[in-house]
Amino acid sequence: MEASPNPHFTVQKVEKFTVVEFRTPSLMDPVQLEQIGQSLYRLVDEEDRRRIVLDFEKVTYLSSQAIGIVLQMNKKLGALKNSKLVLCGVGGRLMELVKITRLDKVLTIKPSQREAVKVF
Repeated sequence: MEASPNPHFTVQKVEKFTVVEFRTPSLMDPVQLEQIGQSLYRLVDEEDRRRIVLDFEKVTYLSSQAIGIVLQMNKKLGALKNSKLVLCGVGGRLMELVKITRLDKVLTIKPSQREAVKVF
């Protein structure tokens, strides 16, 4: 397992999957999100990671910019063969936001990492 030196999330390779665990409860800061977005896009564009789990267990707040990053990741992976993005650990408040924005119709969301990796 390898970890990235990123203060906002950790990246672990688990079998065929890449698990991204967010460390910060608030994904609202535009500057931080710009860095997070670039790091996440790099996983797909440069490292050719195709099966990505985003774990939001520690996250309480998401901005529209953060949602945009998740949607862009979904779009990037959707364009590749044998690839998928799965979200997990989405808590009550975040799930409300996801449902209001109808993202639950677009994204695959599972309760835990264990269930998320079963999707693949």
